[in-house]
Amino acid sequence: MEKEILYNENMHFEHQLWKGELDFWKDELKSFNNRLSELATRWTKKDVLAQLEHYQNEFILHGGVIEDLKETIEEHETRIAGQSKMGEDAIDTELAKRHIEFRNRIETQRHIYSELKKKFFKFLEKSM
Repeated sequence: MEKEILYNENMHFEHQLWKGELDFWKDELKSFNNRLSELATRWTKKDVLAQLEHYQNEFILHGGVIEDLKETIEEHETRIAGQSKMGEDAIDTELAKRHIEFRNRIETQRHIYSELKKKFFKFLEKSM
């Protein structure tokens, strides 16, 4: 199997894409929370209110994950910037390893978030 070579500029580019995606998720969560607030004023049934609370908690948790992912990206960017300042274009194998692991975390989170959105939209269809 061929090893993947990760250059600093390519990792930086991928970081920028991820940051944009995370910002989009954050904006979506704001919209979803606004929708929850609307529903909370319409419904008094305990089962619906319990589901509203469930999704509110899920959105809070996911917001925390987004902040953690952004923080990790910034740490990677700081390390890349440090190498650039020292004029090193050498590949930092530890950073490359972490980058690949982080890429897997992003992909896992994409799947988790996508499933959450699907379930939330189904809930909205029933509740609206």
